[in-house]
Amino acid sequence: MNESAGVRFRRLNRPQVITEEVPERRHKGSSTYSGKVFQVTLLSLGGFLLFPLLVIILILESPIQPEAFSLKDPPSMKGCWEPNLKLREAQRLFEDQLIGPESITNIGDVLFTGTADGKILKLIGQKIVTVARLGSPPCGSSDDEPTCGRPLGMRVGPNGTLFVADAYLGLFEVNPTTGAATKLVSGGQVVAGRKLSFINDLTVTRDGKKVYFTDSSSRWQRRNYMYLIMEATADGRVLEYDMETRELSVIMENLRFPNGIQLLPDEESVLVAETTMARIRRVHVAGLNKGGMDTFIDNLPGFPDNIRPSSNGGYWVAMSAVRPNPGFSMLDFLAQRPWIKKFIFKLFSQDVLMRFVPRYSLVAELYDGGACTRSFHDPNGLVAAYVSEVHEHDGNLYIGSFRSPYIAKLDLHKV
Repeated sequence: MNESAGVRFRRLNRPQVITEEVPERRHKGSSTYSGKVFQVTLLSLGGFLLFPLLVIILILESPIQPEAFSLKDPPSMKGCWEPNLKLREAQRLFEDQLIGPESITNIGDVLFTGTADGKILKLIGQKIVTVARLGSPPCGSSDDEPTCGRPLGMRVGPNGTLFVADAYLGLFEVNPTTGAATKLVSGGQVVAGRKLSFINDLTVTRDGKKVYFTDSSSRWQRRNYMYLIMEATADGRVLEYDMETRELSVIMENLRFPNGIQLLPDEESVLVAETTMARIRRVHVAGLNKGGMDTFIDNLPGFPDNIRPSSNGGYWVAMSAVRPNPGFSMLDFLAQRPWIKKFIFKLFSQDVLMRFVPRYSLVAELYDGGACTRSFHDPNGLVAAYVSEVHEHDGNLYIGSFRSPYIAKLDLHKV
């Protein structure tokens, strides 16, 4: 056998290695085809389901027309703002016996508050007594609020009467003994071209001749407060009611959710919580600067509600939601993204959205110039949730809430 014949023989008789490569190549085409069919089917099904939803979203109108605005980067929660658990030292009073005690005041050792069912209550020891009902039943739902009434800010006047701001019905002076109520200002009336839609808090001069109050919005009512926060329209005002002349006048306007209000000792200016902007403004209501405004404290670590005096000469401020730093603040993120807000409110109701708002209760004592001296925290609102006001009396803080079924009491000697 010559050399070329030998080569041909070896090639023909070379041993073969059996592998799975050939079968794989055989089935590869059919597998790829099946995968593509599955993907197309899945995408078609997804498009079939999503298309009607997208059409509905595009057709539906958002209930809000939000404005873009800017907030400064939240302050670092250090120093006075350092998180703690001191507010969890509070005890709950009258739990499940009342709902939403927004504002609290006292005459002697007797406490008074207004609740979500439209009542003004007297709290004597462990006993609850109904003093008055400003509206009429039924009560209990958001649809009922405009006729049931919703008492918010409450103060004691120089004659021992209660001054009450009802979000819908107006300003009242109430006899705490007989329950007789005199309407001072009607809610819903038009003042200087705008409707009083959301009367919120009030403060009274020492002689009882002037009442200053906030109207949080001319567009939104209290039951739509989430719309007001998210829309961020600057249609809130501070007004003055003269008890002698019965005149009603606008002191300041174009505020974003003016909320709590507190007269300063000289009674020439008031502090106003501008909730949406996370700051407290000083509005001059008398004297040479009447009609002017400046900032008492800017860029708070939370969104302020009511303001009340402290026994040390400062002011207690309640905040039911914070702007964590470090952390993520949804409201800060949405401030300059109105299109996202519109989209969200097309899909979800206020009640659903409230469940996604992180609960964090913060109470702080502030002084002139906005200096913070101490703060009490309850992360996640485990003991005191949805705080709205802090009323100091006899060494204790009585903490109101706009929706919790209790009043929280914090002994200052323990913290």
